[in-house]
Amino acid sequence: MLKFAANLSMMFPELEPPARFQAARAAGFEAVEFLRPYGTPVADVRQWIDDAGVELILLNSPPGDADAGEKGLAALPGRQGDFRESLDQALEYATGLGAGMIHLMAGVVPDGVSAAACEEVFIDNLKVAAEVAKAKSVKLNLEPLNLRDVPGYLHTDTTHTRRIIEAVGSDNLFLQYDLYHMQIMEGDLAEGLRRNWDLISHIQFSSVPGRHEPQYGEVNIPHMFEVIDDLGYTGWVGCEYAPKGDTLDGLSWAEPYGLGSR
Repeated sequence: MLKFAANLSMMFPELEPPARFQAARAAGFEAVEFLRPYGTPVADVRQWIDDAGVELILLNSPPGDADAGEKGLAALPGRQGDFRESLDQALEYATGLGAGMIHLMAGVVPDGVSAAACEEVFIDNLKVAAEVAKAKSVKLNLEPLNLRDVPGYLHTDTTHTRRIIEAVGSDNLFLQYDLYHMQIMEGDLAEGLRRNWDLISHIQFSSVPGRHEPQYGEVNIPHMFEVIDDLGYTGWVGCEYAPKGDTLDGLSWAEPYGLGSR
């Protein structure tokens, strides 16, 4: 049976971050994602995790200047030093919080810069970053993001992401497959999973449109859960969605998996 991790950057928005960890555990989640912990000291977030008795599995690398529209630094020419600082920060949090994966964000192609130049920088940075992270037992994931929500993002489909991963040539660099982004960019989700199964280390989901619970939208996500299970997936499935209303009320989809209000 699949096992699910609550994404606490999106779920339980009715609560302050410390209380979200407790609420997730009370709802039956044993693991969580917390994508942007950087405004809080590592020791404080570690306490939230320990008090709730959950495992943190994933965080994102720092986005850079979010107010300026930055969505990662790893592919930005001239920002290699900033990227390395952000990588070190992400690894400090990942190792201090017990997270085994970092979604390493490439970034938006800047005005006046070619995508090819950004990709070259990205590959060079990844060759170093993958080995630095491997030495700390942390996997690096690359996630193609859809152009509707993140215009100008460097890699937005699995073919491109695969090409980057293969160009880096590291055994510590993987594909993070989000059903939401890939439904918008590619569709044919079951085949997309099968085609990229050799590279996938983490899977996330939400409805399309709306990015809500799986009982909404155009995708038969329960069927996709069956596909993922049949493929033999043993990792966590990240619930990266924004509840339509109260988080617990929206967990009816999760009752067959032993999750929900208790």
